[in-house]
Amino acid sequence: MSTSYTFDDLKKDVAEGRIDTVLACQVDMQGRLMGKRFQAEFFVESAWKETHSCNYLQATDLEMETVSGYKSTSWEKGYGDYTMKPDLATLRRIPWLEGTALVLCDVLDHHTHEEVAHSPRAILKKQIRRLEAMGMKAFMASELEFFLFDQSYDSARESGYRNLHLASGYNEDYHIFQTTKEEDVMRAIRKGLQGADIPVENSKGEASAGQEEINVRYADALTMADRHTIIKNGCKEIAWSKGKAITFLAKWNYNAAGSSSHIHQSLWSADGKTPLFFDKEQEHGMTPLMKHYVAGLLTHASEITYFLAPYINSYKRFVAGTFAPTKAIWSTDNRTAGYRLCGAETKGIRIECRVGGSDLNPYLAFAALIAAGLDGIENKLELEAPFVGDAYGAREVREIPRTLRDAAVALNRSEMLRAAFGDDVIDHYTRAAEWEQEEYDRRITDWEVARGFERA
Repeated sequence: MSTSYTFDDLKKDVAEGRIDTVLACQVDMQGRLMGKRFQAEFFVESAWKETHSCNYLQATDLEMETVSGYKSTSWEKGYGDYTMKPDLATLRRIPWLEGTALVLCDVLDHHTHEEVAHSPRAILKKQIRRLEAMGMKAFMASELEFFLFDQSYDSARESGYRNLHLASGYNEDYHIFQTTKEEDVMRAIRKGLQGADIPVENSKGEASAGQEEINVRYADALTMADRHTIIKNGCKEIAWSKGKAITFLAKWNYNAAGSSSHIHQSLWSADGKTPLFFDKEQEHGMTPLMKHYVAGLLTHASEITYFLAPYINSYKRFVAGTFAPTKAIWSTDNRTAGYRLCGAETKGIRIECRVGGSDLNPYLAFAALIAAGLDGIENKLELEAPFVGDAYGAREVREIPRTLRDAAVALNRSEMLRAAFGDDVIDHYTRAAEWEQEEYDRRITDWEVARGFERA
């Protein structure tokens, strides 16, 4: 799906002085925008064809550490270049930055010009091609939650992230009065995203003090992943411009709710007109195809969890009674289950994955979900009966992995993901998970010191 802003529009804006900067961005393993700020005249002259970046951008951690153990790149290999190929279908104005446009780039091998298999956009595009070969198209929507703070990023960092000032002092789930107080930031986010060709549906207060949610329109999987990434970057930039801070950390505080990225998904015909999950004659309106797809999600739930929860902190969110799931089961319109059937008996029928946190990379998460669902379809997996009741208290049912360590083992052992993504890709992300665990294991936390300094 293309944006409404074309390369011809950009050339006109550059010629008439409205745009002077073009951001050419690739998406890294963490789902962040990485790239260059081009003088607009140079971009429209030649850089729209390609530019280059260091290949370490697809092999670092959150702190941009040059992590050892990757097959694709290393100090021994010299950290060479990748080619960044702008996808002009993603070109858009960025209203909250003066005179600025943005384009997302595919990451290509510098020598062969083939897509770099472990780059997030390439991973998702590979699964989309599998769907296309079967005459299907995935539509998705990711609900993004985050916390808003009445202080800057610099102030938060200088305080050691202690005594942070939330934008509200109480649970603001659906509150209009409290969100009115935050409207200076949230209105700017809604208007800014809308102006960047991202169709916003709404924002709302969420289930903890200072917690917000932004929702945008359902779209095909690649378009939605592109939007998701730009939304996160845009929310941070807009908040920063107003002296505020936003965090997409999955669990920023023990006493606060976690922040999720629920992913709604359904399959449609290749032209996007016929819902393949809906049959009014079937129970709940679910087609056999949908049942097989959901069975695939559940069968491979542990294997795909890493792509829904990629950090140590991600697993702190899975706490009973907090609207974050702990069980990888499905249920009908039940927010205690990891997978919730929404829109039953209607054309809008879909399955909502509630496992993912706001820290996930959307390309990787969407790709993993599609791969699991396709395996269910290809192998005609049978869907278990829906769970009824409070899933938090359920016994002897499928659980979400409790730690990154467990999720990394399931990822590494996944024959389904190795077949879908390729061995090198799974080895690459298994190494990323191992590194995250290694870094955590050797750190001393404030909790350990406070607990044992005197009493140990």
